[in-house]
Amino acid sequence: MNVFWLLKMKRLADNPPSRKRIILVLSILAFIAALFFYEYMFGWPEFLTVDKGVGRRGFVLPNN
Repeated sequence: MNVFWLLKMKRLADNPPSRKRIILVLSILAFIAALFFYEYMFGWPEFLTVDKGVGRRGFVLPNN
């Protein structure tokens, strides 16, 4: 561990984040975990899947 991280940890210990900031970060992490487990259990929705044969401007690419 280098000196930069030690100074960063000292600054965090001197000025801890507020309760609102902690709740915000934990709620974002919970939302991401919920999305991950929903996708794991039910799969990726078909309407959000990009078509494989469509190119950048909407032209159909030939199969190689």
